[in-house]
Amino acid sequence: MSPSSSGFRIGQGWDVHRIVTGRPLILGGITIPSDFGLEGHSDADVLAHAITDAILGAISAGDIGMHFPDTDPRWKGCDSLQFLRHACDLASEAGFTIGNVDSTVILEKPKLKDFRLPIRESLAKTMGLELSQVSVKFKTAERVGPVGEGKSSEAQAVVLLCSR
Repeated sequence: MSPSSSGFRIGQGWDVHRIVTGRPLILGGITIPSDFGLEGHSDADVLAHAITDAILGAISAGDIGMHFPDTDPRWKGCDSLQFLRHACDLASEAGFTIGNVDSTVILEKPKLKDFRLPIRESLAKTMGLELSQVSVKFKTAERVGPVGEGKSSEAQAVVLLCSR
């Protein structure tokens, strides 16, 4: 059965980045006021990376590192929404549309609830989706592990792809 004839595909994505000072905190393409950011070769948008990986996984196209290696200077400081657009384009070329995205950012601080709508709007615009197709949740790690200790941030995402 070819990918486009299988009806639906589900992809799961996960990413983690260390917390560092001197960089902006960018989530879903939105800069969040904070005294720290995330370390990475690109802009380290942990949420965009997780969603990108979920889409790539759903179409069996590898992971973000295969498409945008951190050893390639072209991606140094790159806007991660560019990676997300690329994954969406590949899904479309494979005969799929995105049904919905469900994602979670895990970070102890700052509180992110006031940024939910701008982040959802940014992601929906980037992916060519309706706002109702994009869910973004925020959790803490309850002071457990590297995220809970304020050393890193994680994001998880699940996408549903539907054949056209």
